Amino acid sequence: MRAVIQRVSQASVTIDGEVKSAIGWGLLILIGICDDDEKDDVDWLVKKIANLRVFDDENGVMNRSVLDIGGEALVVSQFTLFASYKKGNRPSWFRAGSHEHSIPLYETFCTQLSEAIGKPVGTGEFGADMKVELLNDGPVTICMDTKNKE
Repeated sequence: MRAVIQRVSQASVTIDGEVKSAIGWGLLILIGICDDDEKDDVDWLVKKIANLRVFDDENGVMNRSVLDIGGEALVVSQFTLFASYKKGNRPSWFRAGSHEHSIPLYETFCTQLSEAIGKPVGTGEFGADMKVELLNDGPVTICMDTKNKE
């Protein structure tokens, strides 16, 4: 699994002109899933993200997690995180997971993250044409890949 985690002041997902989800201060998480991802990848990524210290403490040091600040989370599926661009200039998506494999892992990730932060997680819609708006705070953007845990 690959994730792009952005600290945001606000973020939203719009589908067909209607806002599906919106959050205030917290994390926008773009998540990509490939066919060799498993439940263990979800478990590791949820724990890492929920405890990721990217919010300032009283001294202006990034030392607080989304849990510590009572922040929100918005999770958007993003198969393009598995783009292959080595040959030519048009990306290929052959590494992106199939819907049959990816949707259950995406839903499990959202459920577990919601449980971890103690509040509902906003979502997009798997496979939909989504418009994502955000106000990146910092900016702070972190990339994670469950295949590079060390």
